[in-house]
Amino acid sequence: MVSMIPSYTSLFVAAMAAATTSAFTTTTSTNSHFPSITQILSSSSSSSSSALFMSTPELKKQCYLDGKKIRGPITPLGNFVLVRTKDTLDATDGGILLPDQAKGRPTEGEVVAAGPGKLHPHTGVRITNPVTIGDSVLFGKFDGLDMNYNEEPVTMIRDDDVLLYYRGVRMTLANVIPCRDYVLVALEKQKTETSSGIVVAETVMRDYNACEGTVAKVGEGRMTSTGEFSNAPCKVGDRVKFKDYAGNEVKIEGKEYALVRMVDILTALPV
Repeated sequence: MVSMIPSYTSLFVAAMAAATTSAFTTTTSTNSHFPSITQILSSSSSSSSSALFMSTPELKKQCYLDGKKIRGPITPLGNFVLVRTKDTLDATDGGILLPDQAKGRPTEGEVVAAGPGKLHPHTGVRITNPVTIGDSVLFGKFDGLDMNYNEEPVTMIRDDDVLLYYRGVRMTLANVIPCRDYVLVALEKQKTETSSGIVVAETVMRDYNACEGTVAKVGEGRMTSTGEFSNAPCKVGDRVKFKDYAGNEVKIEGKEYALVRMVDILTALPV
């Protein structure tokens, strides 16, 4: 009996080894289409890396306002408009290029974001915003609040501050649209000679603000409390006179114009 124990033990060990080898071989052959542990780990690692790579731009996209990190992009409310300011160059008499802002002209910029518009305080009718993202706008030099947004100079203005807007690379008479109740008036060249024949130097007339001209374009009108637009008091081609210093001067394609509110137009002059 003692001499047979090693034989049983050897047979048992041999049988277990054969069964294990057979089971491993069968599983490998029948499930060859399943990925191995190494492949699964490799695939998981690759997917994780891919997901991280895809989310990297979003992680890097951080918003900063005046040097401080904020939770996300600025969203204007009501009738506020966020504008990215830009310099528009013009030439002096001596050929020196200067930005329009240096001459006291309106500021030009591109709309980055715009609110839905304000509600009328009495009727609750929403007065929609006249401009949308991508529009180029012209507004008063001292209008709005200047800020630094994502290391770019921007200005938060109201829709009432917008003088005109357009789509395109630069302003042309064909693409500009006076905003709401503004009228674009082509200014007449000032006379350098009086009625009695006295010649006046151009330097004397340089600071004189013209208050007469011919209507070149008319805005859609001011939105009333019912959501409708009021009628314009003039039409294209009319010669008008407006209040002194009421116009915002702007140069379009080398010609001087003034943007005047409809309420500041005094009368239509006979042609």
